[in-house]
Amino acid sequence: MDTSEPVRILTVCTGNICRSPVAERLLQAGLDQAVPGGFLVASAGTRALVGEPMQRASADIVRTFGGNPEGFAARQLTPRILRGVDLVLTMTSGHRGEVLQLDASLLKRTFTIREFARMLDVLDQRAAAAADGQPAAVVSSQDTPPASNASDDDARLAANGAFWRGLPARAAGVRHLSLPGDPAANDIVDPYRRAPEVYREMEDQLAPAIVSILRHARLNSPVPGSATGSP
Repeated sequence: MDTSEPVRILTVCTGNICRSPVAERLLQAGLDQAVPGGFLVASAGTRALVGEPMQRASADIVRTFGGNPEGFAARQLTPRILRGVDLVLTMTSGHRGEVLQLDASLLKRTFTIREFARMLDVLDQRAAAAADGQPAAVVSSQDTPPASNASDDDARLAANGAFWRGLPARAAGVRHLSLPGDPAANDIVDPYRRAPEVYREMEDQLAPAIVSILRHARLNSPVPGSATGSP
């Protein structure tokens, strides 16, 4: 694989019209700011309403947080879609099991999104502690100078790819420090055909997880010509 290829992330829910589309579009928007060209985020459903657009309430959430819900069409999760994915983020533990039934080789690269976010929070806390309690320096797309040439850009993308393709193993290494008191705290509620307040509950559960993932991306955004990543 070309190490400068974008990191491929797949979000998964049931119908692929409520939860995973929100995660897809908001992660893509935020990661594009952290590392332009560094990520390709997609989504699929274990029992997808194939071809359907995102639910209106979900689209409203995406717009609220600065994403673009347009042009979305639900897809059925298949082994072909999973092929070559670097990280799978599911909305529930049940979805994780269904992913692994299709492709057991993804065992160490598949997490619920809330579980993965908590692991990244632990990694960020460790990095801050290692820096004598000082927060890790944030390098945003605005702070990072544009690459001076194509090779610098390739190096930046390669560094980002190496960091994120190694991230699942590092995250799993701190799983024991991020276990919730209630296993249900790993899941995002399904709002499909339910009241507006259930969509708000979904938002309240999903938004913090997305923020944690994007924060980790910003904290570890590669500067052209330099290595990246926490130990």
